[in-house]
Amino acid sequence: METRSEAELVGVSENIRRIRELIDHVAATEFNVIVCGETGVGKELVVTQLVQKSPRSGKPYVKVNCAALPDTLLESEMFGYERGAFTGAIRTRRGKFEQAHGGVLFLDEIGDMSLPLQSKLLHVLQGGDFSPLGSEKQVQTDVWVIAATNRNLAADVERGNFRDDLYYRLSTITITIQPLRSRPEDIPALLDYYIRKFSAELGRKEKTVLSPEAFTRLCAYPWPGNVRELQNVLQRIIVLGESEDALEGMLISSPHLQTHAPDPGVGASTRLSVLAEALAESTGKGETPDLALKKIRKRAVNQVERELISHVLIRTGWNRSKASRILKVSYKTLLQKIEELKIHPPPELA
Repeated sequence: METRSEAELVGVSENIRRIRELIDHVAATEFNVIVCGETGVGKELVVTQLVQKSPRSGKPYVKVNCAALPDTLLESEMFGYERGAFTGAIRTRRGKFEQAHGGVLFLDEIGDMSLPLQSKLLHVLQGGDFSPLGSEKQVQTDVWVIAATNRNLAADVERGNFRDDLYYRLSTITITIQPLRSRPEDIPALLDYYIRKFSAELGRKEKTVLSPEAFTRLCAYPWPGNVRELQNVLQRIIVLGESEDALEGMLISSPHLQTHAPDPGVGASTRLSVLAEALAESTGKGETPDLALKKIRKRAVNQVERELISHVLIRTGWNRSKASRILKVSYKTLLQKIEELKIHPPPELA
């Protein structure tokens, strides 16, 4: 049986807010649930939240990865077996259903289960009993079954790859997590949450601080690997980042982000353009270049803010309320920034 740490579902998007509401409503009912979404979106986190908020919190919690084992082994893993039931069965073993009695059985990647095994699973869900392999005895089980899949089970039902009666039995409630590219407003909150979490886990005295360039890249990146990829990238950043006295806390140097960022030249182009602008102004006046650090830094910050705010506004169709949530600033502050930085919508959105 697995232990579960406290989990937090992070995000401000409508999808995440709706999932939180569903979790609160469903946890007490113990209806069968299927959690759907691409690999890496956080399906197991939703399952953990459901369990933690249910009357079965603290009871046995057993996970079965239906894609990790061949069919014969998966059957014995789920239902157990008697000694001598097959070659190699040198002792009796309780299956996952029996281990989870009184608690929760999480069937991960349920869409990869074969049709014959689906039939046996349906029998257990309908009758609440089963026979271990090689045994004639009936074992009664009381489990709350929660399933997860990255497949389109409705389409699999249409193709005959998944039993429709099992699908309807399992999907009393369906919770669908959208991919991270469909909810970019969640990225800043996820960055903040996991930087804090991983910094603490790695024993850092101070929370790692992302540079504006790194933050811009991470917010703009489409994250094909979803939250799992974001976690992996942030862990590498925390380990590989270098301190910089010119900025507070830890500054993330960006070279190791270049394989993950859609535009590896954003940070460099911003710094060089600001420096070139200062040099051009001073040279044009025949003066010694004015390279006061405070002045250059202010220009760089303004340019990064202008690029980031413009990017978010375009991605949200110039929905300023949504953009303010993504940027984690008040609506009033965003309007002031738009005016101060002279940001204008593109012609098609004007």
